Amino acid sequence: MAAAAESLIKYESAVVGGAKTDDILNSILPPLEWQEKGERWVQYVSSTPATRLDVLNLQESLDRKLRELQARETGLCPVREELYAQCFDELIRQTTISCAERGLLLLRVRDEIKLTISAFKTLYESSVAFGMRKALMAQHKRAELTSRIEKLKSENKELSQRSAELKTKCDSLKAKERATVDADATKHADEVAKYKKINDSLKQNLEHILSTPQR
Repeated sequence: MAAAAESLIKYESAVVGGAKTDDILNSILPPLEWQEKGERWVQYVSSTPATRLDVLNLQESLDRKLRELQARETGLCPVREELYAQCFDELIRQTTISCAERGLLLLRVRDEIKLTISAFKTLYESSVAFGMRKALMAQHKRAELTSRIEKLKSENKELSQRSAELKTKCDSLKAKERATVDADATKHADEVAKYKKINDSLKQNLEHILSTPQR
């Protein structure tokens, strides 16, 4: 016979067929069923009342399994969640045997907790998905801005080079213009001096002619 998966919930010995136990226990914790060699095996939860030692053993088993399966102590951990769920179901089993009404009430509490956890999981997954979308959008936007910055830097470098070239060209033109102006000024000064000299010579000749007595 194949052994059922190890669990913190206490079960009766497996039997062939559909052996009956307490209906309330079976409604709360359905029996395990499997096929082997053409026969259907059923294993019901134990209806034996729990002792103080059973509770202590349950606590030790829980702690041992948490260590063996390396369950995380904080945050989301499917392993830890499953082990605590099994532990809670075993406590419900123990309680139901001594007081069926209390067991059914604990069942309601268990189901409500599961619904709340499921809602939180859905909200968490939705938040993670939303966060991922925002992160991807931000990353894409950052990439666009980075590309834009690099392009502007390249354009600024080109403009700076162009500005330097134009400044050099402008300085060269200014120097050339200044040289031309200086050359023209020198040429003009030479011509003025030349004509002044000619004028002085003509003036002297004229004065000489005028000062010479007529015969």
